[in-house]
Amino acid sequence: MEKPRRIQSIDALRGFSLLLMVAYHFFYDLVYFLGAPGWIFSNPVFDVLQPIFGGVFIILSGVSSRFSRSNVKRGIKCLLVALAVTVVTWFMGNPVYFGILHFLGTAMILYGLTSTVWGKIPDKIAPILYAALTAGAALLRAALNPVGQGGLWIFGFYTATFFSSDYFPILPWIFVFLFGTWLGALVRDGKLPDWVYTFDPPFLPAVGRHSLLIYVVHQPVLYGLTMLLQRLL
Repeated sequence: MEKPRRIQSIDALRGFSLLLMVAYHFFYDLVYFLGAPGWIFSNPVFDVLQPIFGGVFIILSGVSSRFSRSNVKRGIKCLLVALAVTVVTWFMGNPVYFGILHFLGTAMILYGLTSTVWGKIPDKIAPILYAALTAGAALLRAALNPVGQGGLWIFGFYTATFFSSDYFPILPWIFVFLFGTWLGALVRDGKLPDWVYTFDPPFLPAVGRHSLLIYVVHQPVLYGLTMLLQRLL
């Protein structure tokens, strides 16, 4: 069967993950700016779900990299937006030094420059390799952090004084992104079940198609809403 140019189910899943991320950030704003009870943001459920949905978002970005004409240009655009996020959040006293946009922009550029290398890994080995590297990098970080002076926080190794209100370092997340690029090849080549290409739910695909714009504007909107609630309460 002929596959559509955009796969609505992929956009829908990206949109769903983005909406959950927006809700997570809203709870954060309520706690940080409005003084709401800390448990509504920091609790066992969110502690488990936050990296899961962040990982889904990263995997989907890896999938999209298989459809991009230039991942380097895409990554530069993402990094420019991420830099603006850093500047704004720094002035707000709640800086994001290497959040998910910083990571995604970096991952897109790295993949764009090295895609031929990753493409040589056999398809049957790639997902196992990326899963093993993700687990290994996560265990290494857990064993070494916090490091002494000169932490390499971009790569995931930080000092005891490092803080970023959103933090997705290169390790272990680059291997999650690469897993997404492997999955993206299957999607692109029509190797997944037919329902993946025909499922078209309402609303969510449109959210997923505008994920970068929504990510940029959602925090100012949420901050304004939080300040409004502060005045009303």
